[in-house]
Amino acid sequence: MANLKLIRDRIQTVKNTKKITEAMRLVAAAKVRRAQDQVTATRPFADRLAQVLYGLQARLKFEEADLPLLKKREVNKVALLVVSGDRGLCGAYNSNVIRRAEERTKELKAEKLDYTLVLVGRKATQYFQRREQPIEASYTGLEQIPTAAEAAKIADELLALFLSGTVDRVELIYTKFVSLISSRPAIQTLLPLDPQGLEVADDEIFRLTTRGGQFEVQREKVASPTQAMPQDMIFEQDPVQILDALLPLYLNNQLLRSLQESAASELAARMTAMNNASDNASELIKGLSLTYNKARQAAITQEILEVVGGAEALN
Repeated sequence: MANLKLIRDRIQTVKNTKKITEAMRLVAAAKVRRAQDQVTATRPFADRLAQVLYGLQARLKFEEADLPLLKKREVNKVALLVVSGDRGLCGAYNSNVIRRAEERTKELKAEKLDYTLVLVGRKATQYFQRREQPIEASYTGLEQIPTAAEAAKIADELLALFLSGTVDRVELIYTKFVSLISSRPAIQTLLPLDPQGLEVADDEIFRLTTRGGQFEVQREKVASPTQAMPQDMIFEQDPVQILDALLPLYLNNQLLRSLQESAASELAARMTAMNNASDNASELIKGLSLTYNKARQAAITQEILEVVGGAEALN
């Protein structure tokens, strides 16, 4: 009977764990929806900004504009902005982006280039601090759904490093959202800005829906407006000054979108991990219940044999 009690206790423990993992899965799903709503809410500003920049590009030759954010110089030192999460229980999300960052640092060392790290998220910060890597700044405890204010704070740090000449290039390493079960680390050059990169290609937004009681992601192509400005439009200010004021906003927007994609990837990874944990708990409960029933049946059979044996002895 002692074994039966141990099995019963373990079954109850696994059931309690399953309740926790299922609750965490549903919380992550709700936050993915919030991330989706935030991406949708920031699109009008991003589209309008892209339209204005495209119009300015058509009127100006960016290569001839003497703007600090467009100026390319000989690269001696690179700043790597690495975006990770503050918490675990999200599968390989953090380890994948950290591994990609380590690979990039090795590539820079092989090219004999110096580098420094700007870290977002407690996981990346703890990892690189333990390995005594050069860290310029770190940001932890951010909102799980990134805000424009947080993106602007990080962008200001990157702009200060680039404009002061401390670094000659800024690269972003983040996790690109593909689907609920798929995401991949990506690397992107933030500074200097590439004039050709201002032409906005077709973009995508994701929508978390349910079908048959299961979560799924629908992706929708969004064509950004790229109409040229009228040729007779008169600027009150020098177009170069307007461009100089808009480029930091463009950088902030690019950084915010990358943070949003990383957040969506983390939440989707947590959903998947908790869903797998719940499935494993169900299988474990099924196996333990079978073991419990077998042990209980064996105990009952043993008691019946003892009663029958006792009755025969009396006769």
